[in-house]
Amino acid sequence: MPIVRVEMFSGRTHAQKQELARAITEAVANIAHTTPDATIVIFDDVERENWAQGGKLASDDE
Repeated sequence: MPIVRVEMFSGRTHAQKQELARAITEAVANIAHTTPDATIVIFDDVERENWAQGGKLASDDE
């Protein structure tokens, strides 16, 4: 059972997550030779204040 975890900034719409879940599920099922029902996609929305890159918080760019 493949599990795909997607971490991204908060703010994506429900429709965007639906489309992404469908596309990821389809790709994993085809490439890993499994079924869509066995594929799990977990979205983990991260606030910009909790994400840093290069020593700088993403929220500092706002």
